[in-house]
Amino acid sequence: MTRKNILITGASSGLGEEMARQFAALGRNLALAARRTDRLDELKAELTSTYPGITVAVKALDVNDHDAVFRVFGEFREELGSLDRVVVNAGLGKGQPIGTGYFHANKQTAETNFVSALAQCEAAVEAFRAQQDGHLVVISSMSAMRGMRGNITTYAATKAGIATLAEGIRSDLMRTRIKVSTIYPGYIRSEMNERVEKAPLMVDTIPGVRSMVKAIEREVAEACTPSWPWTPLGFAMRTLPLKLVRKLA
Repeated sequence: MTRKNILITGASSGLGEEMARQFAALGRNLALAARRTDRLDELKAELTSTYPGITVAVKALDVNDHDAVFRVFGEFREELGSLDRVVVNAGLGKGQPIGTGYFHANKQTAETNFVSALAQCEAAVEAFRAQQDGHLVVISSMSAMRGMRGNITTYAATKAGIATLAEGIRSDLMRTRIKVSTIYPGYIRSEMNERVEKAPLMVDTIPGVRSMVKAIEREVAEACTPSWPWTPLGFAMRTLPLKLVRKLA
């Protein structure tokens, strides 16, 4: 099934921006939302110039404004006629070890990555239920496989939370035409990790996102991306003792 109209949150940079480029190359119409509208406007100009046959709609959205999430999703649906796929991508990567005096940073990550993702899922699935069709895509992380130490403890917990949320939605909608996919990216270069000079198995943005888009297009229930080496590593992370898993963080 071709999902013609695709909404992506957090589309002004990183994985969201590159997903927009790759879906545009497939001829899809795009609804792009983020806080930085100047970046969205530049991306819209680029995509409509390169692919004049598609429609690109952009809107400012801070996903922590939950009322705005529902309003903006509704406006996009009205403008495009339908929302065929929604990619819940917006998120934060900051955090500090628990108990070191940075509750405010960990709280912000938890609220953005889980509570605001919940709002996006609610708004998307409301539209899909009304349409009796659609594809919800939740961008989790390989860090969701187990509890992680240090600066990513809260981040990993939120990504595990939204993966479980997506699975629950998938179970609830299993007998409908609405599909739900959870994507677990490995280390893919983006603005979120641009200061990380060395990371094991890091891949560049374009090939990394290509693997994500391929999995999304297949509408699989779950996918670790890139599949190699993250699928076998995901199995290992779930089953190995914690003292070994902590070395991967």
